[in-house]
Amino acid sequence: MKLGSTLTAVATLVGVCAAVDLDPIVIKGSKFFYETNGTQFFMKGVAYQQEYANNGTVSSDSNYIDPLADTTICARDIPLLAQLQTNTIRVYAIDPTKNHDQCMQMLADAGIYVIADLGEPQNSINRDSPAWNQVIYQRYTAVVDNLSKYTNTLGFFAGNEVTNQANNTEASAFVKAAVRDVKAYIVQKNYRPLGVGYATNDEQRTDLAHYFNCGDPSASIDFWGYNIYSWCDRSSYRASRYEERTQEFSTYNVPCFFAEYGCNTGGPRPFTEVAALYGDNMTEVWSGGIVYMYFQEANDYGLVTVGSDNRATRLADFTALSTQLARVTPTGVAMSAYSPTNRPQACPEQDDAWSASERLPPSPNNAVCSCMVQSLNCTANSDISDDEMQTNFDYLCDPTNGNYCSGILGNGTDGVYGAYSMCTPEERISWAFNAFFMDQTKNNPQNTDPCNFRGAARKQTARANGNCRNVVNQAGDSGTGVITGAPAATGVSSEDPSSSSEGAANTLTVPGFNAGMLQMAVYVTVAAFIGAAMVLL
Repeated sequence: MKLGSTLTAVATLVGVCAAVDLDPIVIKGSKFFYETNGTQFFMKGVAYQQEYANNGTVSSDSNYIDPLADTTICARDIPLLAQLQTNTIRVYAIDPTKNHDQCMQMLADAGIYVIADLGEPQNSINRDSPAWNQVIYQRYTAVVDNLSKYTNTLGFFAGNEVTNQANNTEASAFVKAAVRDVKAYIVQKNYRPLGVGYATNDEQRTDLAHYFNCGDPSASIDFWGYNIYSWCDRSSYRASRYEERTQEFSTYNVPCFFAEYGCNTGGPRPFTEVAALYGDNMTEVWSGGIVYMYFQEANDYGLVTVGSDNRATRLADFTALSTQLARVTPTGVAMSAYSPTNRPQACPEQDDAWSASERLPPSPNNAVCSCMVQSLNCTANSDISDDEMQTNFDYLCDPTNGNYCSGILGNGTDGVYGAYSMCTPEERISWAFNAFFMDQTKNNPQNTDPCNFRGAARKQTARANGNCRNVVNQAGDSGTGVITGAPAATGVSSEDPSSSSEGAANTLTVPGFNAGMLQMAVYVTVAAFIGAAMVLL
């Protein structure tokens, strides 16, 4: 059959076949269940995304392949995923402006759920200069908006390996704030219950597991993903330390699963760990796992290779994994018979190996940020470039040059955050411009044009009326006050959210924080079918 005829058949079948709504997966205690029949759910998953890596860094490259937007690719790959008995795929970045109806329906028809990371190359929390602001919030909630309507959406990851060593544990405070605010957003929008979790590797594992599970339940994760590559070749339950990890997480009170697994030492992987993962020793604690990964790329972890003719060819790893998965039938407990007894973990103490504070950054609130911008006498030009912002951040936020950034900086170690630290980069640089302008106007009359910044800023008439005046007064001149009774946020920036500069601006970094610049503040936060002709058998 020719490709054109195949795609016509795909479209026809999608249009005429009755849509299948998968039974939503729900969480009770440390286990997943099918909502309707109460059977325990174990992931038999595959990581599914081409040419993408998002592990706590931010890239200026905004190009990535949305794996759920191209029906041709979905029709090619879903039959192969079904042959592996896949019931879950993990996608690392989707484009929330695109339509995913057909691919999500094809996945539902094949009995496959989706767990999606919320970030993308330009908009995610960067371990080296962490921030939780309006730009990232808009990205994360846009993904939630796009995928929440599908019954086969299982949940979301707010971060993947963001903290990966002792010198960047501070970043976890910002990721936990993202967990808190995405969970609150799901409730606010009256979406069905959808879990928000975090995925990590072995580095700082114990502290991370405790930190994201401790404290206020509104800010703690709903599930824990573990990227583990310790079972290599034909290892064993004990030698791989699977036994240790199972004992370690036996007291965890939310579902745990392998968010990535499948060690590769250079040859075809035998996947002998599958029998252990879905066997009696582990299923009491672990809810299955997700094999890394579907597509063959330079790292040689692929199950299939895609040729220049866009055909997918099974590799030896595909056959080995298929054989192993066909041999396992994990057994669990009925939801009605399950009474959870595990409790949340205690928060880790801060020390040389763990620096993240239990006090989290404030929730992004575009209304607060808009009030702040309206109150300024000197603001950034609307066409300010990323380079201009970076240059001025570097100067104005260097404490040796003055105290111009107290209201826009945040420190996840001390748990001290400026009232406007969650605003967009354009809004934050406006605050710094204005602080410099006010200081120079008062103390340096020889500077006759303190709101120029080589054409990057402009004067305006300050205005802050009604509730905005209250917000600005509570933040104070230094921007370090506690804002209570803030106007309701709409999730949209005071700038045009379609502006091409917003995404790129999140790659900017604000210089190191000086704890002496802020006073301590505690913030109250709200809380086998279609597409066979495209598969090379």
